[in-house]
Amino acid sequence: MNTTTGRAVADESTSVVVRRHLRWGWFILLVFLTLGLGLETLHGFKVQAYLSVMNETRRLMWTLAHAHGALLGLAHLGFAFSVHCTPAWTSRTRALASYSLFAASVLMPGGFLLGGIWVYAGDPGLGILLVPVGGILLFAAVLCAALSLKHFQPARRVERDSQQQGSKSK
Repeated sequence: MNTTTGRAVADESTSVVVRRHLRWGWFILLVFLTLGLGLETLHGFKVQAYLSVMNETRRLMWTLAHAHGALLGLAHLGFAFSVHCTPAWTSRTRALASYSLFAASVLMPGGFLLGGIWVYAGDPGLGILLVPVGGILLFAAVLCAALSLKHFQPARRVERDSQQQGSKSK
């Protein structure tokens, strides 16, 4: 395989990962911001199933689901930017970080949401058990992304942009 073909395949897979995380990040941000609006509506209409002192655990769990979901949506957008800026990031660790971030984005807010649906004597439901698993996966994704910065190449992009400007002026 020549190096030009190898770079094209690497660029293509990088663009697929970037596109996937951009799409998922904006989508999950929309979903959890909408959940936040729903929670504000419940609060605004003084719905006792949400505001009652007996439902304090439910309110906390759903607020945590909203906050974690929205922040994980932003994390996907940041991850897409990081992948774009680190083209030399090995595909194996990039895939590990990518799939870990996707799983964490489902497990963490999903665990909080499920934990708030079924509350037992002030304790969250069994769905809360998904949260630590999601937390570990999020840790793995962030660690892989942080370690990928050794592949950060801002000068390469500047050189490419200046080459494009030079070819346009000719």
